[in-house]
Amino acid sequence: MVGRSVLDKSARRFAGETPIGRKRRARKMAKILAETHPDAHCELDFTTPLELAVATVLSAQTTDVRVNLVTPTLFKLYPTAADYAAADRTALEGLLRPTGFFRAKTDSVMKLGQALVEKYDGVLPNKLEQLVALPGIGRKTANVILGNAFGVPGITVDTHFRRLTNRFGWVREEDPVKIEFQVADLIEKRDWTMLSHRVIFHGRRVCHARKPACGACTLAALCPSYGTGPTEAPAAAKLLKGPRARELAVAAGVDPELVPAAAVLDPETP
Repeated sequence: MVGRSVLDKSARRFAGETPIGRKRRARKMAKILAETHPDAHCELDFTTPLELAVATVLSAQTTDVRVNLVTPTLFKLYPTAADYAAADRTALEGLLRPTGFFRAKTDSVMKLGQALVEKYDGVLPNKLEQLVALPGIGRKTANVILGNAFGVPGITVDTHFRRLTNRFGWVREEDPVKIEFQVADLIEKRDWTMLSHRVIFHGRRVCHARKPACGACTLAALCPSYGTGPTEAPAAAKLLKGPRARELAVAAGVDPELVPAAAVLDPETP
């Protein structure tokens, strides 16, 4: 198969890469990602650290778009940790039902509210070790909160980040914590939070799980997994997604007219 031969050839190019070579390549790729996705940001809507914490808990097993449909009403009715702690479970479950797994999520946010009231006077802490000890908040959620609500650099290892950093050859690891520390060694700390957003944007819009748009990717020349997806421009361009899909094609040197209109209009960009 042509695709397999291209992939094997690309992988061989980086087979003897030294640690310093990998770091230099990772930083080049990070710079290109910054140019490719200037719109990268936290896609959960929030105005306070508590709102972001709750929104991140709700985002499990659903899209950010769906969470953002629920949270305006939720945040208006439950503006403080004490409100979640004293919430009527049935009423809260009704609000959270559209996000899926609503009973477990209701339990998490109520317990989070209770813990914040009991331990921190209702104020969300800004230390990793304190955040991960709270109900419903793991290391990934804590890094989202630190980076986006408190301005403390953090690497968010979600499914996209794990997939792409392995494809990029930055890591050979599935454990999220190990990936976090290994990537932290490659990329300057000041860039950790935005790198997370950019990698996630790239995973949603270009480097998809089953069929990445290799032939319409700005990272093609630096990626050992080039050839995992179609390398021909017409086929690859059809796989681009999101409101900037045609701009992504241009950035990769591909005719933007090859991108279907439906790809640009996709509201959830999985």
